[in-house]
Amino acid sequence: MSNASSKASMADQMANKDGFIAALDQSGGSTPKALGQYGVGENTWSSEEEMYSLIHQMRARIIKSPAFCGEKVIGAILFERTMNGEIEGIPTADFLWQKNGVVPFLKCDKGLAKENDGVQLLNPMPELDKLLEQANAKNIFGTKMRSVINAANTAGIAANIAQQFEVGHQILAHGLVPILEPEVNITIADKAEAEEIVLQEITKNLDSVKEDTPIMLKLSLPTNANLYKSLIDDPRVMRVVALSGGYSRNEANAKLVQNNGMIASFSRATAEGLSAKQSDAEFDTILASTIESIFEASKAA
Repeated sequence: MSNASSKASMADQMANKDGFIAALDQSGGSTPKALGQYGVGENTWSSEEEMYSLIHQMRARIIKSPAFCGEKVIGAILFERTMNGEIEGIPTADFLWQKNGVVPFLKCDKGLAKENDGVQLLNPMPELDKLLEQANAKNIFGTKMRSVINAANTAGIAANIAQQFEVGHQILAHGLVPILEPEVNITIADKAEAEEIVLQEITKNLDSVKEDTPIMLKLSLPTNANLYKSLIDDPRVMRVVALSGGYSRNEANAKLVQNNGMIASFSRATAEGLSAKQSDAEFDTILASTIESIFEASKAA
């Protein structure tokens, strides 16, 4: 299959197929916590390289599980080191698509700036064009970048969303589909008010997007169900996906079902219950149950 036809198949899957996106993109800051939840303590490694090797082994185990296939997991978001790694001698993105039928995405941000006006913007990304060229060479379909909203501050949220769209257009220029992720912190007292502002600002910025080059959105599960339905129905938006944001898998699934047309893109909730100490049979059984529950919640929504 040519690269162009492969990308077209990926786009059709992302736009139309039932399923969810697994977020396997823990970065340097969140990797120790992810490994800890997997039963691998910080005393297990003595260098950053050893730590990243261990998280790659965890991700590879998930990806190689029989349950991790495109029938229910339609996409997966990778950390840069995972993209540059291999599974069974095959580049990770190619393994995902060719073996599993799962569309590969890349986490492209470089972390968060310090909070200002109630938000944390994306850190500067001076090497982004180079990274996007690498992503294309690795047959990546799209990218994801996370910024955070900690208060219903109109100026801060406007700046946050504007930055997401600005970088999104840079990504679109490379022929990749950006997932914009302005995460609203689920613990803040004014979460519902912040989400209303997010909706207004995204709607405003969508005027810069064309239907033939759509974007995707990754948003916190809203306080008011179906708040983002207008975005889900907008032809300039390929898909709206939900982050779990600290909710347990059961909580996240229950909230997801209330939001028609939204699908999951869970990270911690996808790996919940998995352990390095489990046998392959036990690991695969737990992962299959997890995938089924998130798939059904995404389908029901």
